[in-house]
Amino acid sequence: MNRWLSILALAAATGAQAAPPASAEEDVGRFMAEKRLVDRLEEARVHMGERVTEGASRMKHRASDLVVTAMGFLGVPYRRGGNSVATGFDCSGFVKAMYEQTVGLILPRRANEQAAATQKIDRHELEPGDLVFFNTLKRTFSHVGIYIGDNKFIHSPKPGAQVRVEDMGVPYWSTRFDGARRVNLPAVQATSLPQ
Repeated sequence: MNRWLSILALAAATGAQAAPPASAEEDVGRFMAEKRLVDRLEEARVHMGERVTEGASRMKHRASDLVVTAMGFLGVPYRRGGNSVATGFDCSGFVKAMYEQTVGLILPRRANEQAAATQKIDRHELEPGDLVFFNTLKRTFSHVGIYIGDNKFIHSPKPGAQVRVEDMGVPYWSTRFDGARRVNLPAVQATSLPQ
C-alpha cells in the first residue's frame, strides 16, 4: 500500500494527472473529426445548394420555353375536347399540350384534375409557366390558363374564340379567380414522357 501512496505522491509532485474519462460528446466529436464528417457534410450541403440552384435555373428556362411556345399558338381556335393545333384547343387541352410539348410532362386532361395534381401557391408567388384557375361554369377550377407574367395569362377561352392573352385584373377574370398552382417536376415525374 505504501508503494501506491508513493506512486500517487510522485505523480502529484511531477504534475502528472490522470485524464478524466471522455464524455460521449467528446467521443462523437473525435469520431466526426477522424472521419472528416463535418467537412463532408458541408461539402454535401454546398453540392445540394448548387443542385437546387441548377434545378431552379432549369425550371425557369423551361418556364420561359413554355411561355414562348404557348405564345406561338395565339389564334388557334377553341374546340371543346380539343388538344392539338389540328383540332383546336379547349382550356385544359391547351395547357396539357403545352406542358407535353415543352417540358415533356403529361398533366391530367381536365382543369380540376390539373389543379389537384399541382402545388397550390399564393397569387403573389405567380411566375411565368404557373397555372391560373377560374370559376367560369359555376364550379371551382372549371377553367385554366398559363400565367405569362405582368398579371397576364394565355388560354383557350370559349367556343367561337381563339387562344389569346388576357389580363387577370379585368373584372371578369378577377372575380372568377380560383387560385394558382405550380407544376413541380418531382410531383408529376411518374407520369412524365421518356427523355
